[in-house]
Amino acid sequence: MFNIFLSVFLLACGDTSTENNATQEKKNVETATKAEPKEAAAQESKIVTLGGNITETVYALGEGSKIVGVDVSSLYPSDVEALPKVGYYRQISAEGIISLEPTLVIGSDAAGPADALEKVKKVDIDLQILSSKKTLAGAKERIAAIAKIVGKEKEGASLIAKMEAALAKVEKPENPPKVLFIYARGAGSLNVAGKETSATEMIALAGGVNVVTEYEGYKPINSESIIAAAPDVILMTDRGLQSIGGVDAVAKLQGISLTPAGKAKKVISMDDLLLLGFGPRTGEAVQELAKKLK
Repeated sequence: MFNIFLSVFLLACGDTSTENNATQEKKNVETATKAEPKEAAAQESKIVTLGGNITETVYALGEGSKIVGVDVSSLYPSDVEALPKVGYYRQISAEGIISLEPTLVIGSDAAGPADALEKVKKVDIDLQILSSKKTLAGAKERIAAIAKIVGKEKEGASLIAKMEAALAKVEKPENPPKVLFIYARGAGSLNVAGKETSATEMIALAGGVNVVTEYEGYKPINSESIIAAAPDVILMTDRGLQSIGGVDAVAKLQGISLTPAGKAKKVISMDDLLLLGFGPRTGEAVQELAKKLK
């Protein structure tokens, strides 16, 4: 169990009737010396994190050295690249997690599958499940929750305060641009962000307006609807933009080529986790997006 605090009481067991105080004190010191390695081992926490924003938060709280495994969406900071991977957080490997012998696993309600999580719980690993809400409020709640779990509540409050300070300095565009966010993994896999998405939340925080309001979540959209929406800006993740072939390739896509954004080649992108993760860098992410939208 995480945060187990042990009190070690050293009991002198020698027969004081036959041993003097100096001999007894020596035995006590020897007993204490032998107990120290066991105590240190018991206090050593080993954490597995399931989700990029969770991993990033644990590092930001100063507990990154205790992480022994992460999911493949954990890309920041660079230290995580060398850590063992336990699958994508929506499709974790219970065996992979258990083999790392963690004392604590932190995931979200988006993690799964359920049977894999059950396997983890059955071997007495402390499993903590948090909200996966990708909003500003969700980011703050998640940071506070993780900080409490790892015993760094003061540091968590500081991270939230830093985020709020960064958001207060955001310089939004004077005229809110109409933005179309495209989630892509190659030209044959394009989905557009509707309402109640992390992309929509970020666009609004940065002073833009999402042009898609007909549905919630991420869905494909036809070229006629794209043309009618007439976005001023196309927003993508860095990896998504690269998978299409760059700005010129996106500007030539059917439908987009006939929009103000396509004609002006106003296609912008940001790091995937920074833009959509809603982790401790959310304030900096909004600042960067606001600048790009101008």
